[in-house]
Amino acid sequence: MRTTAILGISLLLTFIPPLAYSQDTLGSLESQTQQFDKLVPPQSKIEVLAKGFTWTEGPVWIGDENGYLLFSDIPRNTIFKWKGQSVSTFMSPSGYTGVTYYGLEPGSNGLFLSRTGELMMCEHGDRRLSVLTRDGGKRTLVDNYQGKRLNSPNDGFVKSNGDIYFTDPPYGLPDRFTDRRRELDFCGVYRLSPGGDLTLLTKSIERPNGIALSPDEKTLYVAQSNPSEANWTAFQLDASGNVVGQGRELLNVTDRVGKEPGLPDGMTVDAEGNLWASGPGGIYVLTGDGKLLGRIVTGEKTSNCTFGPGGYLYMTVDSMLCRIKTNAKSQ
Repeated sequence: MRTTAILGISLLLTFIPPLAYSQDTLGSLESQTQQFDKLVPPQSKIEVLAKGFTWTEGPVWIGDENGYLLFSDIPRNTIFKWKGQSVSTFMSPSGYTGVTYYGLEPGSNGLFLSRTGELMMCEHGDRRLSVLTRDGGKRTLVDNYQGKRLNSPNDGFVKSNGDIYFTDPPYGLPDRFTDRRRELDFCGVYRLSPGGDLTLLTKSIERPNGIALSPDEKTLYVAQSNPSEANWTAFQLDASGNVVGQGRELLNVTDRVGKEPGLPDGMTVDAEGNLWASGPGGIYVLTGDGKLLGRIVTGEKTSNCTFGPGGYLYMTVDSMLCRIKTNAKSQ
């Protein structure tokens, strides 16, 4: 019965604890190199800025030092805004606009900005990539590949020429890989041109998730959230922005799966080309060649991260929003 399904949403929302500003700290630093100590001062603490969410994702900083952070709460189908000691709703619904129950992760996931500062969203429930226009309305950028609906866009970024790169696993579908609504039999990594042409770059990664680009725009990084093959892969890009070859594995953390919470998920790249990538236990900091410099250990399922002003790394950590002071500079 549809009534039961809709009631399920109500019950889910009823038992979510209220949002709260926090002054807690958690976790620790795990340094393996002097380079890590320079990037993350040993005295830095992981601050818990707010808590009481369901599953946080997709953080993006808006504006300058007087700006604010937006992030998704996927089960709540909501984008929240954090500014100083205040948390407020920015957009709801954020990723599913239907009228029936649509699983446990219907909302927006990855958030990022266009080259002109417009908010772009990877929408689970509506299975599309969208943009919030200057006038306030959403516009669909892409929702299908060769006439077949996308699975559920997960994470993305915009290249300097306006190309959008994004991943498309089925985590936003109610039954994920076995969902009857699924139309594509693979999980793709795509490039969308400013003119609207969609190119499948690779389908070699079984469960692509987070995605990022090197500062020189010659290397594409993709995280794989497969428990039996938890890793990060680097792909060379040609002059047209397409993938060359099958890619090379940067780091494999399959041996940590199950021992520490979480899987490879979202990531960001600093101005020096270092990756700050969520994985089992927290944030892994590694060079563009895959050398592990150290970890920011949250001890919780950590989904994503992004840089804000002042070198702060903002992290979406399970039901929390956190940050840590670094000496890194964003791209």
